[in-house]
Amino acid sequence: MTTYRSLFLLLAVIGMIGGAPLHAQKGRGLHHRALLVDTHNDCLSAQTLAGRDLSQPLTEGHSDYYRFKKGGVDVQFFSVFTGETARSPLGYYHDAITEIDSLNRLVLRHPEQFNFATSYREVRQRAHRRRVVAMIGVEGGHMIESDLQKLDSLAARGMRYLTLTWNNSTEWATSARDESGAGAVLSKKGLSDFGKAVVRRLNQLGVIVDLSHVGEQTFYDALAITTKPVLLTHSSAWSLCPVFRNAKDEQLLALQKNGGVICVNFYPAFISKNFVAQQRYWNGPGKDSVFALFSKVDTAQAQQQWQLAMAAALDKARPGIADVVDHIDHIVKLIGIDHVGLGADFDGIGFVPRGLEDVSSYPRLTTALLARGYSTSDIKKILGKNVLRVVKANCP
Repeated sequence: MTTYRSLFLLLAVIGMIGGAPLHAQKGRGLHHRALLVDTHNDCLSAQTLAGRDLSQPLTEGHSDYYRFKKGGVDVQFFSVFTGETARSPLGYYHDAITEIDSLNRLVLRHPEQFNFATSYREVRQRAHRRRVVAMIGVEGGHMIESDLQKLDSLAARGMRYLTLTWNNSTEWATSARDESGAGAVLSKKGLSDFGKAVVRRLNQLGVIVDLSHVGEQTFYDALAITTKPVLLTHSSAWSLCPVFRNAKDEQLLALQKNGGVICVNFYPAFISKNFVAQQRYWNGPGKDSVFALFSKVDTAQAQQQWQLAMAAALDKARPGIADVVDHIDHIVKLIGIDHVGLGADFDGIGFVPRGLEDVSSYPRLTTALLARGYSTSDIKKILGKNVLRVVKANCP
């Protein structure tokens, strides 16, 4: 009996050494040696609108300096965003400038925590453990207000990628939402002549063309014009989760030919078909059933009960780290290790995968990639090298 017990304990110890704990230890070391580039984070909006100070430890949101450092984030593209309706009566462009100014003030006030980069050379010079290197991505072509001079101005202020559309189409580019039929009715899809001029000007200015959010026709029109590799800064694989914001396999193959990179989005509704099904149920039959029970008594109570039930169901349906890695796997198997990166969309999403609760949790993803069999060199490409190659090709 003692012999069997000793053997069992020995096997358990071997398992601990060769299994998850070893991956975790190796993963943490690898993670903090590698250069991590995240291509999309929306925390600027909360800093601008709600006064959150990203230099201080925060209990709200997904991001602050201390969590960036705990998560090993070296280079962060801060998303400059405003929605379909401008926040300021002065318009979309003014909203963009306001957020850029907010980031500039953060860097100026806390140079020991944040630095700023507008080129590949500056990234390589400035990325180190103490500081977060900040880069600017403008999420939505509506912020140039169909004016190439405003495009030039945003580039001069540090914009290093422009997402051609957000969910809303512009006069010159159609969005994925609208092309899919989920939004506005379109008379024509893709890029107009002005839209093609925008892509050419971005190439001239050294600003990366971002094709997240754009419709398929816009996607292919842009690839036909650009002379430089593009990014999809926060999208995932349509084959695993068929929603209009994700990239189909045919698009991924075209991206491979372009030399571009797709950066996987962590939003559960772009990762998990089960999560999407729960969303649809609770916005359809589930909502109807709750209102049938409560609305005759109290409509406000019905609204509250529905929201509570939906929140609980969606929380239960959240995917995990393995589901995120599944999207990376699919992309790598289809178009190769050189074309995938990370664009989590933290602070722009209401739900997150289990185990990836905020920017501090990134080392767990590296551990999961190791456990899935990825080599050290491959993981370094996923974490940042692939995106930096695109940065170098556009703005050396």
